[in-house]
Order: sequence, then C-alpha cells, then structure tokens
Amino acid sequence: MHQPRNSAEICGIVADALAGGAKLEIGGGFTRADFGAPNRAAERLSLRNLSGIIEYDPAELVLTARAGTTLTELNAVVAARGQGFAFEPWGAAGSTIGGVIAAGVAGARRVSAGSVRDHLLGFEGVSGRGEVFKAGAKVVKNVTGYDLPKLVCGSWGRLVVMTEVTLKLLPRPPERLTLLWRGLADEAGFALMRQAMHQPADVAAAAHLPGQATLIRLDGFGPSVAARRAHLIAALAQYGTPEALGEAEAALFWAACLGGAALAPEPPLWRLSLPPRQALAAITPLLARGGQYVADWAGGLIWLTLAGHEETIRAQAEQAGGHATLARAPAEMRARIPALHPQAPGIEALSRRVRRAFDPLGVFETNRFLDEPNAD
Repeated sequence: MHQPRNSAEICGIVADALAGGAKLEIGGGFTRADFGAPNRAAERLSLRNLSGIIEYDPAELVLTARAGTTLTELNAVVAARGQGFAFEPWGAAGSTIGGVIAAGVAGARRVSAGSVRDHLLGFEGVSGRGEVFKAGAKVVKNVTGYDLPKLVCGSWGRLVVMTEVTLKLLPRPPERLTLLWRGLADEAGFALMRQAMHQPADVAAAAHLPGQATLIRLDGFGPSVAARRAHLIAALAQYGTPEALGEAEAALFWAACLGGAALAPEPPLWRLSLPPRQALAAITPLLARGGQYVADWAGGLIWLTLAGHEETIRAQAEQAGGHATLARAPAEMRARIPALHPQAPGIEALSRRVRRAFDPLGVFETNRFLDEPNAD
C-alpha cells in the first residue's frame, strides 16, 4: 500500500503507475472498500498520512483540512466552537473527510440543508496525469469549464486524488427537538412527512421507521422551536399527538436511520434515491416480495433489504424517477451486479469523457463499478 505524505509523493506514485500500466485505488480509512466489485487488480493509495487541519476560521465558518483527516477529529474540533457540518456526514470509525466527500455521504439534515456538494467550497488534488491543481475556494476561475468541487462529490476516487478540502460550516443549533409519532402505517407516515415539509415550520429532518416511529426534527433557538412545534402539532393533528424527545433520547432513533442500521444485516442492502412523493408507491411491490426498509430525507432516501429481485428493484426506482445503488452485498453478488445504477447511454458517454479529462489513461479506473475495465 502506498502511503504518501504530501502531494509531491502522490505525483510520483501516479507517474510510476502510468509508466508501469498499474491502477490505483484511492482511499482514506478504506471503510467503504467493500462498496462495488471485489478483487480489483489495483494498488492502494492511502491518504491517512495527509491528516490535520490546515486552517479554521470560526468567524467565517470555513475550514480547510487535509483529505485524510478523520471525520471524528473534525467533528470534535468544530463542535468545540459550537459549529458543525450542515450535511451531517457519517461513517464507520476511521472514515476520513476526503472519503466522505468522494462517497457523497450526508445524514438526515440533507433534506433541509443540502448535500456535501452544496458545502464543499474547494479542494486541492492530483490528477491522473500526475499534476497538482486547485479548484473552487481561493481560485478566481475554473478554466476547465467544470464546476470541479461539485464534480468530485460522489466521484469515488475516479477523477482525482484529493489532498486538501475546504468546507463551509454552520453554527450548531442551540436547541434540537424531535417529534415522534408511534406506530403509524406506511401511508400515514409518508403523508405526515410530506405535510410537515410543506408547513412553514422549517423542518430540519424527517424519517419513518416502519412499525416503530415517524420522526420530525426541529432545530433552532428555543422560542422558535417552541412556536414551530405548536404549529406542527396543530397542523398534523389527524395523526395523533406526538411525543417530544430531547436530543439525547432522539439520537437512537436517528442513528437507526443511518445506512439502514435498523435493518437486518444479512440480506443485500440497497440505497434508493427517489422523489419523496413517489417513494412509497415505488417500494410497495418490493415490500410484497419480502423487502424491509427505512425512509429518511422525508421519503427521498430509502434503505431497503431484499434478497434477489435486482432487476425489479432498479426498474421500480427508475420508473419513479430515481435510482438504486447496491450499498452492501456478498462478494459474489458485487462481482456481477454494478453498485451504481446504470446510466442512460448519453449520460454514460458524458461521464466517461469527464473522467478521461481528469484521468486520460485510466490510472484510477479499477473496474470497481463494472463499467470500464480499460480506459479508452
């Protein structure tokens, strides 16, 4: 495993890979190494030695850190100043901020505050040519014509080796309250979330744990939270009177939504990104086949466990205007089923051209997604 300490060493590693025809798999803590096809013939390049905060300006709500800095460390530092990441990133122990960005990870607040791509101001990295470049923050113009910070979010290490990232922060809400309705049927739970999101109540997060709880979270100052709570209880009276949970008590429920944690670990786990209004109709045929689910982002994110029926899962997601990602599965299944939802031919061709713009010879192409074993 390569463990460079700076950008110059990364450039050398990329140059050697280009000269020898090798492939490089980029990672921080490699906590998501089992995502995508297994047994990739690639050399690992770890960024864990590129760790630490470079600059943090609490007054400006901006932080720059090396890509291998762990999420745990960053959360602790910004929390000490009463701040946090608005998109609420999460991950296993050892997850790094570069890995979070590359995987496009966001928590429950994504429905109201946006995703990582809305909060990444800029980055520094090394391209597949072995060249260092910067984009976004502190750069006057992206001369390539691409909005580069948005491109690298969810790129899974296929475009660039990120070495530094600059993110904007938000003040941590002084108060956080979760309203919990117990035992609502699926139809009622999804309807409640839709209605809540359309109320003038500035809902921060909404989730549904089937057979257990429907959750609505309010963030902000005490008087504002109290007023919005009263408004929601009145507006949603048809669903019954909710329980009011403090942050510590509610944390267990919200944790159960992350990555489908409330679901059984054995079957394959799918991540469905769907228009919230179409979500329940899209998954109903899958539930009839034995599927179990958790809904986050007011129904826009579905974590689904269901063995078999891969084509049906993706067809239902696509018909609803969304897509289905194979988030967790046995190695045999990952070897034959692409992790990412297949793209339309035109989009696929565009994606390949973008990747070749950053990585002309495909040094970062490890066939992780079963779509490009060799660069064109």
